[in-house]
Amino acid sequence: MTHPTDPSDWRTPSVEQLADVLVSIDEREAMLAFLRDVCSHNELSTLAQRLEVARLVDQGVPYAEVARRLGASTATVTRVAQWLRHGEGGYRAVLDAEQAEA
Repeated sequence: MTHPTDPSDWRTPSVEQLADVLVSIDEREAMLAFLRDVCSHNELSTLAQRLEVARLVDQGVPYAEVARRLGASTATVTRVAQWLRHGEGGYRAVLDAEQAEA
């Protein structure tokens, strides 16, 4: 299996700056306002859906069932699962943090 990380340099200065901005926002309402200003409604829905896909895949829900429950394509579910298992560790860190808070 190939590693899903794109070999091109995705960590551009602009992406690094965006990460810095996101990390600096420490209030929920400020984060929601920023996300709404920077993302379209469709982009926000897509991001939220991908996180929910990762949660369900991590719980062992079959891909077809995840797709059915969330209205996601099986390609999206497969892609998120691949990033969850072989990506940069971002999904894993978020899911682990959620579990630690629960």
